[in-house]
Amino acid sequence: MKKEVVAMLLAGGQGSRLYALTSHVAKPAVPFGGKYRIIDFPLSNCVNSGIDTVGVLTQYRPLELNSYIGSGQPWDLDRSDGGVHILPPYMREGDQGTWYKGTANAIYQNIGFLDLYDPEYVVILSGDHIYKMDYSDMVDFHKKTQAACTISVLEVTLEEATRFGIMNVDENDQVYEFEEKPKHPKSTLASMGIYVFSWKKLRQYLIDDEADPNSSNDFGKNIIPNMLAAGEKLMTYRFNGYWKDVGTINSLWDANMDMLAINSGISMYDNSWPIYARTPVKPPHVTGPNAQVSHSLVTGGCRVDGVVENSVLFNSVTVEEGADIQYSILMPGAVVKKGAVVSYAIVAEGAVIEEEATVGAPPSDDPDWGIAVVAGGVTVGPKAVIKPSAMIREDVKGGEQA
Repeated sequence: MKKEVVAMLLAGGQGSRLYALTSHVAKPAVPFGGKYRIIDFPLSNCVNSGIDTVGVLTQYRPLELNSYIGSGQPWDLDRSDGGVHILPPYMREGDQGTWYKGTANAIYQNIGFLDLYDPEYVVILSGDHIYKMDYSDMVDFHKKTQAACTISVLEVTLEEATRFGIMNVDENDQVYEFEEKPKHPKSTLASMGIYVFSWKKLRQYLIDDEADPNSSNDFGKNIIPNMLAAGEKLMTYRFNGYWKDVGTINSLWDANMDMLAINSGISMYDNSWPIYARTPVKPPHVTGPNAQVSHSLVTGGCRVDGVVENSVLFNSVTVEEGADIQYSILMPGAVVKKGAVVSYAIVAEGAVIEEEATVGAPPSDDPDWGIAVVAGGVTVGPKAVIKPSAMIREDVKGGEQA
């Protein structure tokens, strides 16, 4: 059962910065781009990169994510030798069991799984980024440079650098210093949270880190600095494609809008690198006689008889006559009734916007302006007004402002 490469996909995040959208699902299970979920991107990257053994580490509200992944069939990961494995925290003999305390602890708790396949290399991935990447190129670079760890990085602006782990490197791209979210960054090479490790080396560092009672058990805060301090060879692998951390409402909205932009860098129509998904079987979408649809993604099962512009509609969305949708994301089963206006907003699964209600507004000079969000299953009553930046988790009565 030995495998050269095994991928470990960290998919247990609560996604607290997505607020209402992750109150019932883990962040990697959040719908994205009309027919996908966020986790489809790293899973598809694995398959397209020739990695056929993937451990998915779940924790926060895992039921929907586990059900969505299932046997791994949509990603060609339903295999008897390898395939996809769901890895929740578990109790071992003589142990009370614990939640995953950090990214490194999550891998530590699954040393047994990795030992089962005894890989030469382990690829560590995050389940909440939108990008296309050939991990086999990164593994080849790791082999060629004989590194203990290779960290994928991308160039960011100096202002953005304060939000990332920053790698300071020499002329050969070897890391000589690591700074976690520095106030005054020395470089703009930001870690993407994608690592390739030589497994035997990483295994010992995980064991040593677990023995340290003061450790946060995190790759960025502990494992990488510890390896650097011990003189291990750490290399950076420069990534030049589209990549977005969709951990905030604005970044999630931006990434969905990028799906509509011609030169955004992300395209679902590239047959050489398909993104696979578990797609519900729905009839074709239908546009009624009064529909006006432009520059939008409209997926199966949608019924549109209103105005939809610059928006993303997931499956089974209903937009009634006289409704107006602008620069918004309507997730599966959302309903917008007659005369309602939805602008610069995210309406989650199964939410209902009643007649003549208003959700969100176009950008303004107001410093508090932002994307409005209506959580899954919520009903916004007739003529209710949902202000920009609002996070609506409960039903709003007709005529109310929120």
